Amino acid sequence: MGQEERIQNAYRGLGGKRTFYDGMITCSTLSGRAVCRLIWGMDRAETQDYLSAALSGIPEGFSGRLLEVPVGTGILTMPLYREMPEAEITCLDYSPEMLERAKSRGEGLSHVCFQQGDVGALPFGDGSFDIVLSLNGFHAFPDKEAAWREIFRVLRPGGIFCGCFYVRGQNRRTDWIIRRLYVPKGYFTPPFETAESLWHRLEETFGPAKVRTVQGIASFVCRKAKEKHP
Repeated sequence: MGQEERIQNAYRGLGGKRTFYDGMITCSTLSGRAVCRLIWGMDRAETQDYLSAALSGIPEGFSGRLLEVPVGTGILTMPLYREMPEAEITCLDYSPEMLERAKSRGEGLSHVCFQQGDVGALPFGDGSFDIVLSLNGFHAFPDKEAAWREIFRVLRPGGIFCGCFYVRGQNRRTDWIIRRLYVPKGYFTPPFETAESLWHRLEETFGPAKVRTVQGIASFVCRKAKEKHP
């Protein structure tokens, strides 16, 4: 079984367990809070803290073009998109099961479209988006270098790249569980950034960047400089 197929199978299983997955991502259910505390060392307030930081790159009243990759089940962003009726939003995910969940949650949002695809080969032209948002995706992407290149390519000069994902070196227990459980199961794929290496990558690839960590999750906001090249 290839790496991409293994990852898709792993997230196919999670897509079929929407209540558990959504509760874990939002730290909002009994089982979700237990997972957040055991694996990530976080409570619900800390979970909301890192998510708020990741979403802070989207300005109030945004009316441009936004790409979210991966969208997952849409639990984190569909409520936000309901408050952004003037924006043109594209939600992409590699997992058909996750995408179907997101479509269901985004029903009635005519300014949001959903598309199955690979972040390593995005089906969009250069500079297509004003914002690219990536929540909890990079730690799963099998070809991270391709993902970095493609996100850079489809983001217009001066555009914003923001999001969050797991970084190693912040919480020893989290790192151990990722190595021993999440990687073998196919949920996460190495190599993983550190908070410092992420900041350097964003600064060197895109431009001025802000990175903050809550336990093992780094949230970031950066702006693509007009003269930058990948």
